[in-house]
Amino acid sequence: MNATRFALDIERSLTGRAWRWRGPEPAGSSGDLVDDLLRGRGCTNDMLDRERLPTIRAFMPDPSIFRDMDRAAERLAAAVIDRESITIFGDYDVDGATSAALLIRLLRDLGLNAGVYIPDRLMEGYGPSGEALVALAQQGSSLVVTVDCGAQAFAALEAARDAGLDVIVVDHHKCAAALPPALALVNPNRLDESSDGAGHGHLAAVGVAFLLGAALIRTLRARGWFDRNPEPRLIDLLDLVALGTVADVAQIRGLNRAFVAQGLKAMARRGNIGLNALLSASRLERAPLASDLGFALGPRINAGGRVGRSDLGVRLLTTEDPAEAALLAADLDRLNSERRIIEANVQEEAERLLSERGESAIALVSGTGWHPGVIGIVAGRLKEKTGAPAIVIALDEDGIGKGSGRSIQGVDLGAAILAAGDHGLLIAGGGHAMAAGLTVRQDRVQALSDFLEERLREDIARASAARALLVDLLVAPGGLTPDLVTQMEQAGPFGNGWPAPRVVLGPVRVVRADIVGNGHVRAIVAGEDGRSLKAMAFRQADAPLGQALLGADRARRFWLAGRAKIDDWGPRPATELHVEDIADS
Repeated sequence: MNATRFALDIERSLTGRAWRWRGPEPAGSSGDLVDDLLRGRGCTNDMLDRERLPTIRAFMPDPSIFRDMDRAAERLAAAVIDRESITIFGDYDVDGATSAALLIRLLRDLGLNAGVYIPDRLMEGYGPSGEALVALAQQGSSLVVTVDCGAQAFAALEAARDAGLDVIVVDHHKCAAALPPALALVNPNRLDESSDGAGHGHLAAVGVAFLLGAALIRTLRARGWFDRNPEPRLIDLLDLVALGTVADVAQIRGLNRAFVAQGLKAMARRGNIGLNALLSASRLERAPLASDLGFALGPRINAGGRVGRSDLGVRLLTTEDPAEAALLAADLDRLNSERRIIEANVQEEAERLLSERGESAIALVSGTGWHPGVIGIVAGRLKEKTGAPAIVIALDEDGIGKGSGRSIQGVDLGAAILAAGDHGLLIAGGGHAMAAGLTVRQDRVQALSDFLEERLREDIARASAARALLVDLLVAPGGLTPDLVTQMEQAGPFGNGWPAPRVVLGPVRVVRADIVGNGHVRAIVAGEDGRSLKAMAFRQADAPLGQALLGADRARRFWLAGRAKIDDWGPRPATELHVEDIADS
């Protein structure tokens, strides 16, 4: 990126941001739009072919590079051969549900019907408890595999060990120097992980579970198991890996790009009955995009754990009954609508409290009676609105708060939460760089806020100073066609760490603008080429961006920066721009 040149000479937009080209020049300047988009995301010329078509073969590591992986695979292989009773203990979010579903479906293909345990968010909270693990042992389980949880479950795993229960932990959250007493703990974010293994610290838990599945199949193959039994097609489970990876906002780089690219192809084949039902419930008839996983499918899976029954997601993703799948998908769709209403109420109150706090580096708010199932979403909204890490804490009547945080690039929130726990400020807490969860007493909330302000202030300042809006290419309304959007998709899949192309449209004038839905601004803009286009500015009606669109006269000319989308609801596809920033031309 050219660090000295402003895109279109915009040093300060109407929202206060500088615009810079993501690459040395606008994408397409070299004559190959896709290659330019890839270069803008850090690819050198020798990487272009591999990144243009990311395959599992090109990016897959040897699973044995991860500590405890071989030990976990050997123990699982023994359980498969001896037909032991296995339980998969998952988290209630999408990463946990997809991780659990992947192992359940793989073990089913190996002839073993594993049980599943998903804790209730409200009654049990996050991660395994000693009570739950001991109960599983008493019910006959000889092996439990925790997925997307367990890295900090010291007391629970000690209770399991004392009960004679073997536990394999498959996780990706930050680890402390000391590790809980698991039979095996597979986590690329272990502090003692090899350098090769640590290089995959961006994997979601479902990606780690896939690697464990590969190690398990390899171990069974070495033991001759497949001489008399059919070998499963692990590749067919990549649809689950893609969903969990995108929904958990894992960085879409390296192996994760291959997981998502190939997983989307698997999902388009609609071989998973539950995912097929969920696609239909989401009104997605075309082949899904990475953005659909984050904005359509993920929230519906999450809705079960947030405001419904925690096991709905994994039940949907593992069912083989189309009728059951349709009912579960409809239930999750309904719960997602309920979640939106609850979320809007909490967000409104959180924003009011935040406005009363005054200036601060981190957006931390707490409230009594807030539904803990939506605080992570609200934290994400506050992060986007403030440009700073955000933590939302729901306090119960006993003064115990459940908190969820979301961070910005360059600020490791998970490490900060672990440090807060080490300083005695938390009952429990953990996470990864971009997201974290915690439990805190009400009388420690202010001390926690002060600690995080002090610890993260400099990191936040550095991240904010580098907060230029990176744009990829410049087009007139007539040039922003469905074909162009389709071509840009060839540089995907896009997501956290591999951002979707940001288009600058203009110069344009606003033909008309109005408010629709929950504070969204809809505008029709026209360019000097005589073509017009629909632009949407979501939740911006009261913000400077939305006000500029709503109050513009026909003589004023703008540059609009945002993401180009294909609107395929009408009789023929049309392109629209989801506006993120605006500047005078």
